[in-house]
Amino acid sequence: MSVTKTLFSPASGPGPFDRSQAERQLALEYLAEAWNSAEEDGLESASLAHASLFAALATFVRLHGDEATADLVSELTDHIRNGEYNLDRVVQ
Repeated sequence: MSVTKTLFSPASGPGPFDRSQAERQLALEYLAEAWNSAEEDGLESASLAHASLFAALATFVRLHGDEATADLVSELTDHIRNGEYNLDRVVQ
């Protein structure tokens, strides 16, 4: 698999990986490849983001239920405001 660019590379560079982190990174690389292909086909990033959020949340609901998913989403607010999803931030 070759990925020309990735939206999801960590801003601070790779750290030591355990198995689950390595698996999540590989999953992100697969998603980045699909994302790049969709953009090349003319799909807008905002549409891809909305579809990705829907698919992710629907999967969490199926795996963990409504309440656990709602709890997860409510915790995201602080993480987002703290810049944890900003790919351009520099971690010191």
